[in-house]
Amino acid sequence: MQRFISAFAVALIMLTGIAATTPKVTKAPAAAGIQFVELTWANALAKAKKENKLIFFDAYTSWCGPCKMLQKNVFTRSDVGEYFNANFINVKKDMEEGEGPKLATVYPIEGYPSLFFINGNGKVVTMHLGAMDGPELIKLAKMVASKK
Repeated sequence: MQRFISAFAVALIMLTGIAATTPKVTKAPAAAGIQFVELTWANALAKAKKENKLIFFDAYTSWCGPCKMLQKNVFTRSDVGEYFNANFINVKKDMEEGEGPKLATVYPIEGYPSLFFINGNGKVVTMHLGAMDGPELIKLAKMVASKK
C-alpha cells in the first residue's frame, strides 16, 4: 500500500510539472493588417456609398512579385491595417479571375499592382501603380482621405 501511495505521489508531482510547462491555449488575436471584404463590386460600391467611405481597391494578379510583397509585408502591418480598416472599404481582386477581367476594362490598369481609391459612384479619386512600403501607403491614403 505504501508503494502505491509513493508511486501515486511521484506520478502526481510529474503531472503537475508537465502541466506547469505546457503552454496555455489562448484565442488568437484578430489579424493586424488590412481586412479585405469579399463582396461583389456592385456590393462594395453600395457599401462605400452607405458608409460614406472610399474603396481601397488592390488590383493584383497571382504571378505579380510586387503584389505578393504588398500582401506579405505591407498589407499585414498593424499601422496600415489600423488606418485602412477605419477609413476605407478594402477590396482586392485578382484581375485574371472572377470579376477581375471586367473591372480591368473599367479601370485604367497599366500594370500590377494597381492601387485605386474609388468613390461609391465608381469614380477613381486616385490611382497608384506599383508597390510601396507601409509608411508611403499610409501617407498616400491620408492625402486621398483629405481630398475626399
